[in-house]
Amino acid sequence: MGYEIPDFAAIRQRMLRDAANLDPTAPQDGDSDLFVRSSVTASAVSGLYDFLAWQARQLLPDTADSEYLEQHCALRGITRKPATRATGTLTLTGRAGAVVPAGTQAKDLSGVQYRTTASVTLSGPDEDATAAAPCEAVNAGALPDADDAPVTLLAAPSGVQSTARLTLTGGSDAEEDSALLARLLDYMRNPPSGGTAADYRRWAREVPGVAEAQVYPLRQGPGTVDVVISGPDGIPGADVLDACRAHIDSLRPVTAQANVYAPEALPVDMTLALAVEEAATLVSLRPDVLAALTAEFDALRPGEPLILSRCAAAVSGLAGVADVIVRLPQANVRPTALQWCRPGELTLEAL
Repeated sequence: MGYEIPDFAAIRQRMLRDAANLDPTAPQDGDSDLFVRSSVTASAVSGLYDFLAWQARQLLPDTADSEYLEQHCALRGITRKPATRATGTLTLTGRAGAVVPAGTQAKDLSGVQYRTTASVTLSGPDEDATAAAPCEAVNAGALPDADDAPVTLLAAPSGVQSTARLTLTGGSDAEEDSALLARLLDYMRNPPSGGTAADYRRWAREVPGVAEAQVYPLRQGPGTVDVVISGPDGIPGADVLDACRAHIDSLRPVTAQANVYAPEALPVDMTLALAVEEAATLVSLRPDVLAALTAEFDALRPGEPLILSRCAAAVSGLAGVADVIVRLPQANVRPTALQWCRPGELTLEAL
């Protein structure tokens, strides 16, 4: 049986009991000197108990606070992954021959700033010349993907229009405690073994911007290892792929050939026939159905099949749904190792 830490009132009562054993005639009412001194001492002792309980929680990584969790990780060479910048392309328009230097900054409608990472020269028709400049977010952190989003240059170079279009992917926040703890526990349960599948998965997950990795030994023949990585918010960018490939190459056995891939999104269109209860309609149920299906997709890793019975079970448990039949797809979706099932178009029909 575990030790139960007494609370403040129990500690004070024990002190008053011990004092009564020494002097039964000593007053113990709320205004007595003995009661006041016992209350003061019990308060200090209660604080010491709390401190010892906090210290005990730091002894194990799964109950430790952030600072002490990082110390547990540091003993095994594991560090918290920093935030990464989102990267993409800035499409610029202006006069042919105009130069846009590296470091040119732009801002989107929400105020997020970006900067070009290489100098480009506009080419094409005299006043409608264009150039695609590689760019990155000024501040590291997760950002929503952008596809041809409007941005404004903060200081447009001569001959370049102040409006531009942005395509952006990637970017991740600093690693959370839960993810850091998961990597530490994975290390403890699967210690380094000279190049096993667990080693490759751990090496990949050490790279900032990588949330999970699937390992396929011998997929392309003897001596080969394929690693498929995914980011916190989906498919990682080219910079994360390059960093992961370089990191694994620095650690893998010299006789192995490691290939690192980003998964290919496999959109899955779904058509569900629903029998609804009296107070519900297909329109009112659509947000809940979409959220339930999205949760099923989010639980999948690249290469894992989409099981329709699980999708049907998730939807049938929603309030207002009496019955559900999955009409499309007609069978479980089984992607290849490099494909990742992602939500497609959702159609709801009356059953």
